[in-house]
This record gives sequence, structure tokens and C-alpha cells, in this order.
Amino acid sequence: MRGTILSRLDRDASIVLIRLRSLGDTVLATPAFRVLRRALPAARIRVVMESRFADILRGQPDIDGVLRIASPASFGDKLRLVRQIRALRPELCLDMHGGSTAAWLTALSGARWRSGFAHFRHRWAYNVRIPPAQQVLGRAASAPVHTAEHHAAAMFHLGAEAGEVPRARLGADAARSNPPYAVLHAGAAYATKCWPAERFRDLASELRREHRLEPVFTAGPGEAGLADSFPSFQVRSCRCAEDLTNLLSGATLFVGNDSGPAHVAAALGVPCIVLFGSSDSAAWRPWRTACRVVETQWNCKPCPGDRCYEFDEPRCILSVRRSEVSQAVSELLAAAGGVT
Repeated sequence: MRGTILSRLDRDASIVLIRLRSLGDTVLATPAFRVLRRALPAARIRVVMESRFADILRGQPDIDGVLRIASPASFGDKLRLVRQIRALRPELCLDMHGGSTAAWLTALSGARWRSGFAHFRHRWAYNVRIPPAQQVLGRAASAPVHTAEHHAAAMFHLGAEAGEVPRARLGADAARSNPPYAVLHAGAAYATKCWPAERFRDLASELRREHRLEPVFTAGPGEAGLADSFPSFQVRSCRCAEDLTNLLSGATLFVGNDSGPAHVAAALGVPCIVLFGSSDSAAWRPWRTACRVVETQWNCKPCPGDRCYEFDEPRCILSVRRSEVSQAVSELLAAAGGVT
């Protein structure tokens, strides 16, 4: 760490990390929090988050607190947050988000060292620019980098000891319940990531019949309509992070689309089956946990995902067969020593 930015900080330095959203991205930033905590055990580390996602970090062992901002935020909200950040007198402010609000918060933080990746759009905000994660990690420029590695690479560049990136951690411990159940999440941000509801229904029946796991579907904010698709099964409304972590911490298995709940399940140590459509599984697969990724290969993958750019329907996710998912479930349960 000698001669690096972290080596120039006081041992109990105030550090502010800007990670505004969203659920999965935040969970995958927690390995970087751990890397930073190991480098500076006495530092006072705070994370800036949008209020709707902030509770996912409640009890997170490697940070000292969360500063919240509304979404959408008014000019007054942003001004109050700047004052809160400056009151902490941070020595280092690190933008882990990359958007315009995060850049301005970093620039106005009052920190001596204001850092972010050099490829971020508003690189003017930083006086410490981090090179691409591949360069930091010693990989070829085109080599895949997982999102957890991307965040950790920032800490390595700043001076934390480079090494294996730890698993994601949340402030909850997994605990099995009786009778055992599986959590299924059929929602996602885009249709290009949503496996058809009828296949989820068939899979849920199979979990109940073949594996003696009671299926519980989860619906997040804005997904209340999912309940209508699964009338024969329990659908649990998870309106906040605590609802989701409480449900997942007792699960034997998680099966769902590539989405935030998949990363929460992985961080809680729940074996995961994750179905990928338009997104890049090399960057977004569950990190360092028992899992199976089910996807099909297309030349147009990955893509932005807001719509299908090649066909009249998102064939990437629609081509995932239920038999492939069923096989992944059986293999993962057998490997995990769970209910079979």
C-alpha cells in the first residue's frame, strides 16, 4: 500500500463511497467494501444510497453507515446531501456509480482525493482516475470482468492489497425453515430478461412434486401483477429490503431471472439457479456461491436489453427450456445436499 492513495490517509480516515443504486449492483459492491475494510480497519466508511435501496445495507459489517437521498431527488435534496457529506470531512470520496449526480456529489464532497473510473462520463469530477478493471487486474483488454471484480479493482488501484475478491455479504445469516421452501422470482427490469410465467408455473409444480420444496414467488415494488400469474402458489410481496432478506434467508433454493433478488440470495448463501436472457452472465452471474446459470448463446448477446434489437421477440430468454432448468435444479440440490 506504500505510496498509494490509501497509504496517504489517516488510519481512521473518513471515506465516502457513492453507490446510488440499484439492488444487485449494491450487493455486488459489498466485496469491495470488504477489501477496503481490510486495508483500513479503523476507517469510517459511509455509503451514499438512494433511499429505496439503502436498507439492503442495514447491518452490513464492513461499513459504518449510509447517507440517503430521495429518488427522484430535488435540487434541495442534493444540496442537503452535499452538506451532510462535507460535514463528515472525508479524505477520500469514491464514485462507484458513474452517473451525473454521483459525479457532482464527488466533486463537491470536499475530499482531498476524489476518485472514479476514467471511463466514466464525468471524469472531470475526479483528481484520481482509475484505469479499466482489466488493466488493474492484469488481464487482456477484452477479457471479461465480473461486476464484483470491477468494484474491487477500484480498491486495488487505490492501494488495497490485490488478491482474491471475497464473496458478497449482507447483514443477515441464512437459516433454514421447516417445511423447506424455494423462492422463485419471475420479474425483471426488461422483457428480454423475463422467462415466461407458464414455465415458472410448471417448474413450481415440479419443485413441490419432485423435490418436496414449497414454491414461494416473490414480487417487488411495481410487480404486484405477478400474483395474477401464479394463482395456485404463494406470492410474497416484498416492499422493502428487509422483507426480501427475511424471505430469502430461510430458503433452500432460489430460482429466478437475472435480477437483484438473485444477488441477494447469493449473498445470503442460498443456492441459486439464474436464467439469463439479454444480459452478460460473465459480468452478472451470482458471485462466489453455489449456483447454476441457464442460458442460450446468441451472437447478439449481450445487448442493452430494453428491447430485442434483432428479432420480433426476445429469443434469448424464450429459448431457455424448462428441461434445462429442471436439470440444473436437480444437480444443484444434489451438490448442496439439499432436498431431492
